[in-house]
Amino acid sequence: MSTVTEAPAATTGTSRGRGWRRYRSSTFYLFASPWIIGFVALTLMPIVYALGVSFTNYDGKSSFWRWVGFRNYVELITSDPSAMQSIVRTVLFTIIVVPLSVALGLVLAIMVNHRLRARGAFRAIFFLPSVVPVVATAIMFRLIFNRDAGLLNYLLSFFSDSKITWLADPYAFYVLIIMMLWGCGAGMVIILAALQDVPVELEEAAKIDGASSWRITRSIVIPLISPVLYFQVITGVIGTLQILVQPMLLAETSSIASSANVPQSTSLFMVEVYNEYFYNSRFGYGSAMLWVFFLFILTLTLVLQRLSKRFVFYQVESGNEE
Repeated sequence: MSTVTEAPAATTGTSRGRGWRRYRSSTFYLFASPWIIGFVALTLMPIVYALGVSFTNYDGKSSFWRWVGFRNYVELITSDPSAMQSIVRTVLFTIIVVPLSVALGLVLAIMVNHRLRARGAFRAIFFLPSVVPVVATAIMFRLIFNRDAGLLNYLLSFFSDSKITWLADPYAFYVLIIMMLWGCGAGMVIILAALQDVPVELEEAAKIDGASSWRITRSIVIPLISPVLYFQVITGVIGTLQILVQPMLLAETSSIASSANVPQSTSLFMVEVYNEYFYNSRFGYGSAMLWVFFLFILTLTLVLQRLSKRFVFYQVESGNEE
């Protein structure tokens, strides 16, 4: 009887293996073709086209343009102080926003990871701002920080008669930071998923040894979820360096189609690129700015990846070792 019952299993395994082998490698490319076509048509070709345009004086309208070589790059590096200042502002903005965003996401994730009443409601409340559209978020913050009819100045009027122009220099920079941190709930959800994979036995053993909650978090929890925190840092740096819509919408009496009233403190690098493209009609120079910024972000990402070897702890499955 044992021989009869084992034979179908072997036959099933063999037929299943043959079933997978009958698919050719072209089948993979057939299923992946929508993404490949989209990547080539919407990403790779525009990148190559922008590289070619960056070596010309193309203005986006006239058919008369000529090859200028590296003149746009030389002008950007040597004789455009506004672009260099915008890079400094963008880097400073990123240095402030990304660590605070990751830290707030970590704190919120630790809070809602504990057994609390209405824990699901708190998770939903903290996550809700991250799903609000950017335009709606900017309009809400403009209503709160408006000089004449804003909620914040209304509350401050009970203590002082002076009105603060929050959406102008120098306060606009801080308002933009607050607006970016308001959506840290998305990072909270990712970190929360990582916290739930931390072995409970390690925390219980540390408590038995007399370790405090802060010590457990610093020495056990954070090292174990460090790959997720590193992912948050990398994606946060790349995304924050490239923000464009938020500073343009947050400026008073402005819209997405206008950047004329963007305060200098929130005139980040992508805002300068937008001005070169759609106000100065310098498509060649704007493309050169984008390529320089692309190389800057790529270099920064590689540096962070190299530094991550000192701070990121990757768990190794002992069962995979032979």
